Amino acid sequence: MELLLKTCVLRRNACTAVCFWRSHAVQKPSVKKISTTSPRSTVMPAWVIDKYGKNEVLRFTQNMMIPVIHYPNEVIIKVHAASVNPIDVNMRSGYGATALNMKRDPLHIKTKGEEFPLTLGRDVSGVVMECGLDVRYFKPGDEVWAAVPPWKQGTLSEFVVVSGNEVSLKPKSLTHTQAASLPYVALTAWSAIHKVGGLNDKNCTGKRVQIPLTSKKSSTCELRNVLILGASGGVGTFAIQVMKAWAAHVTAVCSQDASELVRKLGADDVIDYRSGNMEEQLKSLKPFDFILDNVGGSTETWALNFLKKWSGATYVTLVTPFLLNMDRLGIADGMLQTGVTMGSKTLKHFWQGVHYRWAFFMASGLYLDDIAKLVDEGKIQPVIEKTFPFSKVPEAFLKVERGHARGKTVINVI
Repeated sequence: MELLLKTCVLRRNACTAVCFWRSHAVQKPSVKKISTTSPRSTVMPAWVIDKYGKNEVLRFTQNMMIPVIHYPNEVIIKVHAASVNPIDVNMRSGYGATALNMKRDPLHIKTKGEEFPLTLGRDVSGVVMECGLDVRYFKPGDEVWAAVPPWKQGTLSEFVVVSGNEVSLKPKSLTHTQAASLPYVALTAWSAIHKVGGLNDKNCTGKRVQIPLTSKKSSTCELRNVLILGASGGVGTFAIQVMKAWAAHVTAVCSQDASELVRKLGADDVIDYRSGNMEEQLKSLKPFDFILDNVGGSTETWALNFLKKWSGATYVTLVTPFLLNMDRLGIADGMLQTGVTMGSKTLKHFWQGVHYRWAFFMASGLYLDDIAKLVDEGKIQPVIEKTFPFSKVPEAFLKVERGHARGKTVINVI
């Protein structure tokens, strides 16, 4: 790695580096030499698991192999900060292993358990150390952020390798600790709201929106009310802010002790789901054009009743049986069962005058570009509940596993 870094530095000292930043070329001064803590080392510190299970399977090692670039579009990032999401806790316990292993090894060449030692962690904020030959948007020394797909090695380590199209320049207004709290939840919410729900800054302006946490209105109809269920977690707190940035009217559903937080983030109306009369309060409001559901379970049985019928209103849920079906039934039967479930629910609700949709996390540097702009404009702020040092990763997992989040749990790696 030292040789590669020196070579990269010598080349860039010879002339001014030009970074073609997605839509335009940006002149950058030549970069200075970047030194790592162990320039000749081939191993790094990391938190890994060697099998699926409870929190005791987390193991700290100083001997995890430093990742290398295998494809010309990849970059290696020195991790300054990461975070723990509910998906990490679930993956530690084996959730989604069948589907994720198929993605890692589609030809089934490897034997069972080849994914270990597995590093968890999806968010990263750090500094580019090395770039593949086809990377044109970044150079060593750039401060970046990203969300790593769950089938790849994670970010609870000193270095991580990611595809260049999953990376974006870190918002200048945020520290690495702050930046690491956003990518995974922001991209998950962005997928549900913008990609699946069809909402954007053009069709929300001047409309009334109500948010229960995972639903959003289609771009084909006039947005008036949006409901977000589970509004105080990572996805919910981001969803509130992006909807307010788009001038929507937001109603958030959360517990009473989180009401002050969501109001500060911009929620116009807040409903306590523990009040005992939540559905009565929802009935007193106008029908919703979009619902974002980050809770799942029984909420699906009643939430769609509050959508405006035959107007293009959309319900989007982030809680789906896709990975669980494949874990329980295997790849073929699991995919079949998932397709039947999705198709039947979509048709059922279509005939009732509303749209039913599933949404998933989508890794995208381009979407992070848009999110970074909102952050630097002051329209999105990170919501961090607690920060842990790298030595306390197991404690961070336990905190996230207890639930009732009021924002994100961040790990300072450096």
